[in-house]
Amino acid sequence: MLNGTRITVFLLLGFPSLHHQECLIAITFLSSYVVILAGNLLVISLILSERDLYRPMYFFLCNLSFLEIFITTSIIPKAAGSLLKGNKTISYSACLTQCYFYSLLGYIEFVLLAAMSYDRYVAICYPLHYPMLMNSQLCLQLLLASWTAGFLVTIIPTILIARLPFCNDNRIDHFFCDSVLLMKLSCAETQIVELITFVASSIILFGSLGMTALSYLYIINTILRLPSTSLRQKAFTTCSSHLTIVILGYGSCIFMYVQPSSHHCNKAVALLNTVVTPLINPFIFSLRNQQMKDALKIKLAEISLVLNRQ
Repeated sequence: MLNGTRITVFLLLGFPSLHHQECLIAITFLSSYVVILAGNLLVISLILSERDLYRPMYFFLCNLSFLEIFITTSIIPKAAGSLLKGNKTISYSACLTQCYFYSLLGYIEFVLLAAMSYDRYVAICYPLHYPMLMNSQLCLQLLLASWTAGFLVTIIPTILIARLPFCNDNRIDHFFCDSVLLMKLSCAETQIVELITFVASSIILFGSLGMTALSYLYIINTILRLPSTSLRQKAFTTCSSHLTIVILGYGSCIFMYVQPSSHHCNKAVALLNTVVTPLINPFIFSLRNQQMKDALKIKLAEISLVLNRQ
């Protein structure tokens, strides 16, 4: 509702320049979502079922897969449904809820990536002390810290956005409710809310990125001092998958959000962050990890044995 009346629904424009390809885009979204679910559930099931994978790195990887599932579930089904049905409206409360969970889960993931970098730092720089330092209690504390930090950084900007009046334009030029674009639609001054959101995003992004970068500085320094090429290659291989995800995740989000007084939101970068990265994460961590490949072979052999008995 417009013209001075408080808005109760928003309109997600999606991809207006690709109007005639929206059905194809929706099918691509749904296909990607199925692959994301299957890939991440496979990673989770392998880690939970194989005792050889009961290690800190795989504990964090299992939680990362859970986050990827929830993040994509908060975005893709609604976006695909809107494109298929042609009904692109989303209620005010649903839009705020989507903003909240997308931001919350994203922030948690960044802190979790920093925790994973610390795990790699301890494993490579202090291998003899690794079992003692990275014990189950510390892993749970790091996971709890990830969720706590995500909640604290998300809740205040969300409350402030929820208090903003929306009474003019209700069109969001995106395929999901983004907090930056939502603030643009408010008929009140949003500079303070923008500043708080910017500071909150910067704290999580640059804080966790700083911890990750510091860990990798020590890791690289340690790897370069290893006596043989084979040892250096082996050590680097244990970090390459995590480093790839770090570059994709941080690069896309910093490009999108850490720009004060900017309402521009690149849909291509958003697709990279919400669809492409969750799609390739399971393959990066499984196909480049020998222990994950061994666990998959064992699981497939067990399934084949069961089928043959039947």
